[in-house]
Parts: sequence; C-alpha cells; structure tokens
Amino acid sequence: MSFRIGRRCFSKQSYDAIIIGGGHNGLTAAAYLTKAGKKVCVLERRHVVGGAAVTEEIVPGFRFSRASYLLSLLRPVVMQELNLKKFGLRYHIRNPNSFTPIRNTHESLLLGMDMAENQKEIAKFSQRDAGNYPKYEHFISEIVHSFEQLMDYEPLDLQKPIHKLLPHLYLLFKTVQPLGLRNAVDFYELMTAPISKIMNKWFESDVLKATLGTDGVIGLAASPMDPGTGYVLLHHVIGGLDEHKGAWGYVYGGMGAVSNAIAECAKSHGAEIYTEQDVQEVLLDGNVAKGVRLSNGKELHSKIVMSNATPHVTFNHLVKKESLPEEFHRNINQIDYTSPVTKINVAVKELPNFLAKPNQGSEPMPHHQTTIHMNCENMQVVHDAVMDYKNGRYSRRPVIEMTIPSSVDRTIVDSADGHVVLLFTQYTPFSPKDGEWTEEKKTEYAKHVFSEIDAYAPNFSSSVIGYDILTPPDIQNTFGITGGNIFHGSMSLDQLYVSRPISKWSNYSTPIESLYLCGSGAHPGGGVTGAPGRLSALHALKHF
Repeated sequence: MSFRIGRRCFSKQSYDAIIIGGGHNGLTAAAYLTKAGKKVCVLERRHVVGGAAVTEEIVPGFRFSRASYLLSLLRPVVMQELNLKKFGLRYHIRNPNSFTPIRNTHESLLLGMDMAENQKEIAKFSQRDAGNYPKYEHFISEIVHSFEQLMDYEPLDLQKPIHKLLPHLYLLFKTVQPLGLRNAVDFYELMTAPISKIMNKWFESDVLKATLGTDGVIGLAASPMDPGTGYVLLHHVIGGLDEHKGAWGYVYGGMGAVSNAIAECAKSHGAEIYTEQDVQEVLLDGNVAKGVRLSNGKELHSKIVMSNATPHVTFNHLVKKESLPEEFHRNINQIDYTSPVTKINVAVKELPNFLAKPNQGSEPMPHHQTTIHMNCENMQVVHDAVMDYKNGRYSRRPVIEMTIPSSVDRTIVDSADGHVVLLFTQYTPFSPKDGEWTEEKKTEYAKHVFSEIDAYAPNFSSSVIGYDILTPPDIQNTFGITGGNIFHGSMSLDQLYVSRPISKWSNYSTPIESLYLCGSGAHPGGGVTGAPGRLSALHALKHF
C-alpha cells in the first residue's frame, strides 16, 4: 500500500535537514539522519510517499505496484540497520522465478532456484547449455560477490589529494582482489561487451540466451548487440533476499509497503513527513543552502538540504543556473535520461492461460508467480524491437515482462477470481515520430501489447477489466523522473561510480555547500536499493 501522511501543519520553521522528495531513497536518508539524532523534514509533491515505489488503486478493487514492482536490490545493510521487518516489510521469494513461453509452439523454459531442475529445463533445448549453466552461474556469482560490496560504499572522491584517498583505494583493492586476474579479465569483458557476445560465449540455445540476456537491456534504450549492456545485467543479478543470492520477490501489499516500512522507521525516530508539498526553490545564502521555498510561498530553513529529485530537476529547476559553476551545469545537462519503458498495470478477471502451460482450474500455477518473458524467443527479436524504437516508433513486437503479484498476494485484489497483472514493456519513444502520446495513441499501444500477449495466452485481452498506462512522458510527469528514466539517468558505463551523476561530483556533495543528492541519480544508481539514500546521509553526517 502507499500511504498518505495526514499532518499538514509544520511543527517548526527550522530543521537540521530538509529532504526534497519522499521516494524510497529520500525516506531512507531521513531514517538514517533521524537515527543519528537530527531533526528532519521530508517534503513530497504527490499525495502519497514512495516515489516510484508506491501501491495505488487505479482500477477499483485492484491495487497496483504502479512503477517498480519487484524486490531484490534493496541492500541487506539497509534492511538490517533500519530493521524494516519490524516496521512491517514482508515479501514472498519467488521459486520458480522465470518463465519464457515460445511463440507458436507449446514449448517453454521455466527457471528457478533448483539447479538440477533448471538443467532439466535447459536440456530440452541443449544438453551442452545444461552442462554450462552451473558454470555460468558460478562465474556470475564470483563477480557479484566482489562487485556488490561497492554498492555499500561511497565512490572515490577524486577531488581529494592522493594521500587522503589511500584508505579508500585500499578498500577498493580488497574488494576486487578476490576476482583474481582471470576473473578480472572476464569482468572487464562483461562490463564492456554486448550482452549478446557474453551469451554466445556461454550458450547455444536462443531462448536461454534471450531470457538471460534481457536483463542487460531492462530500462535501457539499447540492443543486446550494443556494447556495455553486460553491466546492466550485472546490476540486475546483484541482489537477493534472505541469503538467496539473485532471488526476486513480491512485497505483500505491493511496493508501497517498502516505502511505508522505511517511512515508519524514520517517523519512529522523529522524522516529519509531509505530502502535497511542492518545493519550488532551494534557498541560498551566498553559496550555502539554507532551506527551501514551497510553491505556495512558504519558506522552511535547515542546516542542510538533500534532493531526492533527479540531477536535472535539482540543478535546472530547484537551483538557479547562475548559482552553479558553468562547467558543472554544462556537464549536468549532458546526462542521458533516455528511456524506452512503458509500464501498463492491468486488472483482469482471470489468470492468463498460456498455450505452453495451460491452466488447470482457476488456481495459480508455479509459472504464474514468475517473471514471464514474451517476444523473447531470441535476441534478434529484441534487436528488431530496438530498431523500431530507433526509427521513432513503438516496437511492433515489444519486449514484454509480465508479473502477476496477486498469484501469491491476495491482499491487493478485492474479488475472488480477479488478478493484478503488471507489464513492463519496451521499446517506446518519449516522442514518437508520428506524433506525441495522446490518449488515443496510448490506448492503441495498450491494445497492441494485449494482442501480442494473446499470441501466448489467447484469453488475455478478453479478460481485461481496466488498466493504467504510463508512457515515458507519463512516468516523467507523474513521478518527476526526468525522461521517464527509471534509474534517474542511464546506467551506462560513462554514468557509473566516479562518473555518477558526473565526474568530480560522485560523492553526494554538490557545488552548493550543504546541498546533497540522495536519489538514484547518485551512486550506485537505480532500482529499489536504498543505497543512495543511506550513503548520502552518512556522507552528510560527516559535514554537520
């Protein structure tokens, strides 16, 4: 569920910290600051907190995880230090977790947490791949084991003199040392090569390569044949739940329950959280942030200000251009926010009935709880979808990831047989070549996606009760996410680690003293991780 904060009268005019934006990272920053004894005020523009991690009832009786929809990347250190289970966070770990039906056949690939079962499934397509799959998983897990530690530490501050960087450099060395030379070479290739090259190196089965390889293009306006897509795959397999590496889960009550648990933790330590508070400007005294001005003219003052907005919004809307160094402002405006994603949240009267695995009655089957990959028979299908996008139109065969959280969580639907179906689709341009996203064009695209699903589950279109469609402009306008980019900026190699959001300013500080970034536009980037919120708060605490 997503939660309104009813209190509208500010308890004070001055705080230790004001946080702009009540997304999950802003709430995380608030929780860490209040735990450290600071007086914190969170200001959220919308009527609910959570940012993109929200649950909303758009179709009566059906509650959607409207933007983000699965849990895995939330950093264990955040979950433990904030004790989020105490504040109500509950989730279901999916097993199996991936289902790829093959169009115009009765074949499919079902993968989960049991390696022997996975090998049996893969052997239907290739005995060689079945033998290689455990080796591939071991290869990925070794890299993840070393690399994921970087998610919990600030990037190197390249503005510091070298002698002050030595402790951090040693930590970085200890992090990557376990990779060894051989794995370091493989890691370099994974970071720089097209995901198609990585998949072709390991496997021969088209459906396995495409199923694994789509993680390299999720949320990215790129083809699996494009260099650098290997890192995006790594980012999406870096998580896990309850010691189950790489596991993904459904949050009971939807993704808004994640934000609510973090908000409840912050409030338990004294944070004040206000909704429907639109911040118009960061107040400056010379080059020092001193508070904010709301759109209604009210001013609130603080020792520091933290922005959970994108770097574009922060430095083009909340801070005047003349207050920023020219080079900094120019580099901020070079950040790539391109997004190919349209999210469609659907209320249906019955479960999809897949030709590859027909329903047996009305109860959910194991494959219904997975991520269901459609138009994913091979990487050429994905590449062709990108080519349509690059030509200015939505994909004729859009890449579709379907999840059905109501298959395990009945708290999000009121009817006995109804279900919530969440569709993460690409590729859709922000500004199509044949005209902007009108309501008619959005309806056309939704029906096109539904008809594509019908090729796999013929009852789908006829089962639709209602839906909510969010194109890239809708994601931008609804959640304040520039370009509709779910990561607050592309997760390309030139926008990671010491270059996130830009080089020389990757450690949450900004050229404005006492103004910090705490959103996904900062290291380590997008996804429901809580990491930017935690790291920015810890960084700011050193400067109080």
